[in-house]
Amino acid sequence: MSEPVLTETETKTEEKKIIWSKKERDASKETYGCEIIVENGSKQDIHTREAPTDSLIVTYEFDGETHQDLTRGTRVSIFDMYYDKFKKGLKKIDYGNGTIKPNLWGYQTQGPKKKKRK
Repeated sequence: MSEPVLTETETKTEEKKIIWSKKERDASKETYGCEIIVENGSKQDIHTREAPTDSLIVTYEFDGETHQDLTRGTRVSIFDMYYDKFKKGLKKIDYGNGTIKPNLWGYQTQGPKKKKRK
């Protein structure tokens, strides 16, 4: 009997571990002024150029595995946020590879204005 052949998409369908809960992510914006853009992302996700220039790559250890997040905020506030959650598991904070201006991050253009009738 022959075994079924797995396609490339079926072999890469592993679930990502959720480390930050929705409540923690929302609280981080209020408490620390930080925004987690990519949580527990792959190397390709983390090193994207489609991110703001002020984003930082945070490397940390959780449950014996090394993880990386792409986060916005000041270096000090990001350190405080990750140290409060992971303590000694925080490994390093590096600059991200984003190329989008921070004030244009998440900017959505408005639709065309309606012309006024005279």
